[in-house]
Amino acid sequence: MSAIVVAKVRVTDPVKYETYKPLAKKAIEAFGGRYLVRGAEAHSIEGEAVAARYVIVEFDSVDTVRRFYDSPEYRAAREARADASVAEIIALEGM
Repeated sequence: MSAIVVAKVRVTDPVKYETYKPLAKKAIEAFGGRYLVRGAEAHSIEGEAVAARYVIVEFDSVDTVRRFYDSPEYRAAREARADASVAEIIALEGM
């Protein structure tokens, strides 16, 4: 069953955050992830849209998401964004 990763990121250091983006992209692609949304602006339909950077990525399974997130490749990316942003990241099982 596919999995969708939704990340809501508040960037606190835009210059440093730029070093994270190519590392994350490389790790995502290494685990077969496919970007559906990358850095899009939120448009409120109902309720309040929080000002943040939104990223949505599809993976083959939640197990693949876990392997991706704990991989050395993504660990390096996480370290690059450690002082550059605050993130909320969830994985949802798809259909």
